[in-house]
Amino acid sequence: MENYFEKQFELRYFEMNNFGEAAPTTILTLLEETAADHCYSINHSLYDLENQNIGWVLLSGILKMHRYPSYKEKIIIRTWLSSYSLVKGIRENIIYDEKRNIIGQAKGLWVFFDIMRRRPVGIFDSIKERWSYDIDESINYDITKKIKPIDSEIHIKAFNVNRYDVDTNQHVNNIRYLQWLIESIPDHIIDNYYLHSIDGRFIAEAQYGDEILSFTERDINDNSFIHTIKTQKNNKVCATAKTLWKERI
Repeated sequence: MENYFEKQFELRYFEMNNFGEAAPTTILTLLEETAADHCYSINHSLYDLENQNIGWVLLSGILKMHRYPSYKEKIIIRTWLSSYSLVKGIRENIIYDEKRNIIGQAKGLWVFFDIMRRRPVGIFDSIKERWSYDIDESINYDITKKIKPIDSEIHIKAFNVNRYDVDTNQHVNNIRYLQWLIESIPDHIIDNYYLHSIDGRFIAEAQYGDEILSFTERDINDNSFIHTIKTQKNNKVCATAKTLWKERI
């Protein structure tokens, strides 16, 4: 493979859950940090783009974890772009342990976004030239297929969007949706299972001051779920997702 970028991390105490392993939100944060450093490596840091009122916004993605790293464990994240359109790019990710065993994979569809006008813009040629791409995929999976919203009140949680939930693109960061989603998962799943995969779609923006409802219902079996995040005031669907949980051994 050519044209990839890698970054190593050592897992820290505050990134652990109560099982002594990295939380799913930690993994998403490290993927985001790797992508940010990839931007920085080609002299188009996220802060440089922000000064031009430009940002990258996640439209859809999947994360699959075979296991989660533990405290002080070192991991390597490899990332690359597998395709571009005028305004969008697909970012691939493989997560390795220190011995180069694959412990996770992720794929995301990102849009190049005008922050002020709130609409997509063309990706700079200088970004495409310096990143280039490789057609290899981390996961052979269609992340553009729609996930139908639900409106179940079996498992529901309410949240307020606070200032720390909002990123430099002036909307709720995608990692917050995963936190809200997990809060509406039944306790016995959280206590006895781990998040094996999450497949998500980001449909509309949630912003500071919004009241959010997180809906969850069972999917085709006892350890898979469908999720919807909505605004309470106008019932706007912000995100939908499916999760699969595996029993801890």
